Amino acid sequence: MLPQKQAEEAIVSNFSEVDSHDQQAKEEGSKEEENQSMFNVKNFLWHGGSAWDAWFSCASNQVAQVLLTLPYSFSQLGMVSGIVLQIFYGLVGSWTAYLISVLYVEYRSRKEKENASFKNHVIQWFEVLDGLLGPIWKALGLAFNCTFLLFGSVIQLIACASNIYYINDNLDKRTWTYIFGACCATTVFVPSFHNYRIWSFLGLGMTTYTAWYLAIAALVHGQVEGVQHSAPTKPVLYFTGATNILYTFGGHAVTVEIMHAMWKPQKFKYIYLLATLYVFTLTLPSAACVYWAFGDELLNHSNAFSLLPKNGFRDAAVILMLIHQFITFGFACTPLYFVWEKVIGMHDTKSICLRALARLPVVIPIWFLAIIFPFFGPINSAVGALLVSFTVYIIPSLAHMLTYRTASARQNAAEKPPFFMPSWTAMYVLNAFIVVWVFVVGFGFGGWASVTNFVRQIDSFGLFAKCYQCKPAVPPGNATAASAPPHHLH
Repeated sequence: MLPQKQAEEAIVSNFSEVDSHDQQAKEEGSKEEENQSMFNVKNFLWHGGSAWDAWFSCASNQVAQVLLTLPYSFSQLGMVSGIVLQIFYGLVGSWTAYLISVLYVEYRSRKEKENASFKNHVIQWFEVLDGLLGPIWKALGLAFNCTFLLFGSVIQLIACASNIYYINDNLDKRTWTYIFGACCATTVFVPSFHNYRIWSFLGLGMTTYTAWYLAIAALVHGQVEGVQHSAPTKPVLYFTGATNILYTFGGHAVTVEIMHAMWKPQKFKYIYLLATLYVFTLTLPSAACVYWAFGDELLNHSNAFSLLPKNGFRDAAVILMLIHQFITFGFACTPLYFVWEKVIGMHDTKSICLRALARLPVVIPIWFLAIIFPFFGPINSAVGALLVSFTVYIIPSLAHMLTYRTASARQNAAEKPPFFMPSWTAMYVLNAFIVVWVFVVGFGFGGWASVTNFVRQIDSFGLFAKCYQCKPAVPPGNATAASAPPHHLH
């Protein structure tokens, strides 16, 4: 067995090859690091594979439309539970992202010792599970990841229609969903996560503005007359809000693809934690301030924009969120594009136009589902309980435990336990706690609550709702109807 130092050097060496689609990006990135005198605008804007690119991708992908539903979750949970659960799930999510990165390194190092080549191939999470644990785990990873990414993309389309309605209500939300579905379909032309450099940077700037707009606008507005903060009141509301927060920190479905796009993937280990710490500065102040200002009114307004006064600052926030949701749609869809390309044998194709044409069938079911289930807040909670709980928390924890269950696997591990973990046993204890907690609280109670709430939305509004939570139409001579709150059952 190689000494530890030699093993680490061998692993670093093994990561010297990346897929041929991104080989040019790697070479140009390396030249930029070695020779600062050369500056290439295309490379600067388009080809990203540094640790900073990964950080921007993780932070940008983690906070999108969920910023607008967190105040709604606080109205279900209460202020204290909302803050505590955000911190708890943020840290737990960072830990499971670390586990995914460790398993990726382990898988790649083992395969490259067998002289496997990853040219023309983007490694994905289900392939890591297949290589380390076998075909059953591959099927589990593929099913949960793809379904999660599918509904994650659906949520982006719903959010686009919900947001633009607050600027222009001449069209109903369903019509806006048609329009934005066509716009988001253009993401088929983005080859890989290397090419999201400028978009990740801009996307995080957009959500930063929106988060601080929500916080400042709520403070300036002040508390509404007779404001009440009665949460938590009902178990179904409490666990629905909790699973929405579980969903907030569940952007791991694209972790492996983001790692694979890095020039040095072994540097990813703590990037997700650093991204989460920044995200806390956005989610905690905005959700707390809006809930402080509006209290229980948020129970009938899953989108925070609907309660804030219409002005230029709000319109700017809406527009920036629309652009960011387009970017996040691309983030969620790109792994689905890769899977579909592999299924139909188009993953090795170098022509961007041919790949884009092959990817279009992926967008159609997303578009259709967004029209069937236009329930903005409730669908976040349902996806969190039924999909994110397994994809983000349970499967990575179990996979790590099973991969290193033998003494030889632990001895030859590509990555040893981190400095703050005293032993492998401590890692097993923490992973087991996460599995039990998320299965019981997230999937069990959260699944019951979120599905109950989701079914009530269908019973109230029906499938294919034309304009979910819109202002009721004003009959001639009835000026009071417009002021009636939107009907919203829980």
